[in-house]
Amino acid sequence: MQSKALKGVIAYGWITLASLMYALAFCWCYQPTGIAFGGITGVAQIINFIFPAAPIGVLVILLNVPLFLLGWKLIGGGLLVSSLYAMAVSSVFIDLINMLYTFQPMESILAAIFGGLMMGASLGVVFQQGATTGGTDLIARLLKLKLNWLPMGRLLLIADLVVIVAVAVTFRTLNAALYGLVGLYISSVAMDKVLYGLDNAKVAYIISDYPREIIDAIDRELDRGATILHGEGSYTGAQKQVLLVAFKQRQIVPLKRAVKECDPAAFLIVCDAHEVLGDGFREYRKDDI
Repeated sequence: MQSKALKGVIAYGWITLASLMYALAFCWCYQPTGIAFGGITGVAQIINFIFPAAPIGVLVILLNVPLFLLGWKLIGGGLLVSSLYAMAVSSVFIDLINMLYTFQPMESILAAIFGGLMMGASLGVVFQQGATTGGTDLIARLLKLKLNWLPMGRLLLIADLVVIVAVAVTFRTLNAALYGLVGLYISSVAMDKVLYGLDNAKVAYIISDYPREIIDAIDRELDRGATILHGEGSYTGAQKQVLLVAFKQRQIVPLKRAVKECDPAAFLIVCDAHEVLGDGFREYRKDDI
């Protein structure tokens, strides 16, 4: 019981830190530079531009109410509570930062790059902890239930495009939309890297006349197993054993060394693996995103 409670505390701690980064990215990079921002925050940005007295953080909370009511049955109580927390904390941080300090505009391209990186990384952490910050993040999470083969970053990219165009029309500047698109793309890439890229794995195909020696070396040096595939040379017609090995990114150097020490003439192909589930890697979870 204590272990579960501790995990919950740690998860909400990460959500709090990520929400602070999200708010800082908006207040430091997007808002003072006038870059179009996607999502409900972008809609709040439009309303704030028309009615300056309306705080952006409060608007975000009010605009999210219908979305949370809509998603109640689909996302479940646990995700809803954590998402409400992330949305509320990030909104409070936005208004708090704006009250405490006024950031000066920076170079637009720098704002788009660093704002996108901070935004994507923070959203990736929030999604990792089983939450969203509401708005189009929540819409993307709901779309993931039906379009589960698409990465979260792509889904969020699609959902935010319309809002970015609306923000650019409101500010009456094409540059706002263009820089917003740059920031949005960087954000989606950063988010997918946090969600999927940090667990990067590789797959190696090894063709050699000394497969058993290579298998033993891989087992000894990398503590990895290999799967033997049966192949045939297209020119000679000779039967070949092809070794299939899944391994971590950090093990690529010892793998190449082990293969080449056993057989300098070995044919080695290394490919990126998006996800590897199973022994020695991570386990499948029903709520995976």
